[in-house]
Amino acid sequence: MPTALLPDRAIITVSGAEAEAFLQNIITSDLDALGPAQAQPSALLTPQGKILFDFLISRETEQSLTIECRADIADDLVRRLMLYRLRAKVEISKQDQATVSVSWQDDSAASQSDSGGLRDLRFAPPVEVRRFHEARAVDAEVAEWTAFRIANGVAESGSDYALADAFPHDVLLDEVGGVGFRKGCYVGQEVVSRMQHRGTARRRVLIVSGDGDLPAPGVDIAAGGRSIGTLGSTAGRSGLAIVRIDRAKDAMDAGTAITAGETAVTLRIPAFAKFTYPVSAAEGEG
Repeated sequence: MPTALLPDRAIITVSGAEAEAFLQNIITSDLDALGPAQAQPSALLTPQGKILFDFLISRETEQSLTIECRADIADDLVRRLMLYRLRAKVEISKQDQATVSVSWQDDSAASQSDSGGLRDLRFAPPVEVRRFHEARAVDAEVAEWTAFRIANGVAESGSDYALADAFPHDVLLDEVGGVGFRKGCYVGQEVVSRMQHRGTARRRVLIVSGDGDLPAPGVDIAAGGRSIGTLGSTAGRSGLAIVRIDRAKDAMDAGTAITAGETAVTLRIPAFAKFTYPVSAAEGEG
């Protein structure tokens, strides 16, 4: 399993007798489903249901949970958690000089020597991704990890979308266990639940394949001169984009070229995802 150091990550510890109940009441994921040695995707939302912070959460001890997030948003996340703490018996702190590394492979039949760490639940078997909050022997570059993440359709804020600008459904948190639809209320829950029950999510992360190297992130994905999405992370000819899947389907049905800048591209739904392209009016009549 190749291993890369992720220098842009930080660790926040939330501990105390009421730590789990405190987090369960404000974040999107269901901590009742979080097992040992697992890194569960989750988010803290605005009241309007958009992602304010995205992160991975895991159990450290019986009364302590660990949040792994982008280093540049860690201090803001700590401050936001402190605002919600009120009188809860919880301690919140950012670890000094935290080290985060990640190992990955396409086959889950890992050797015992490669096991350990936290299983990143954003990746479905047979893909195996392990995260370590400690120094590890490194034999891969961050760019290789980014390419692997893109190939598996896993989006992250900063690289693929701006915080406070995307709903959990937009970035597939609903598809990877990052939203607990059967848990109680949390910040932004009403909006997210309404999107789920009405099936109104139209912006989704898709994998982009270009005829040539893809342009820089932030370029429009367009069809017939009309923007249908925005390019995010790229690795050569592959990338991720948040796209209006109804407009993408219309373009595909009409044979309209889809482009990222000047580069012709094709779009596909990540293999793990359960959503499909909307049925067109003609298909519905058929």
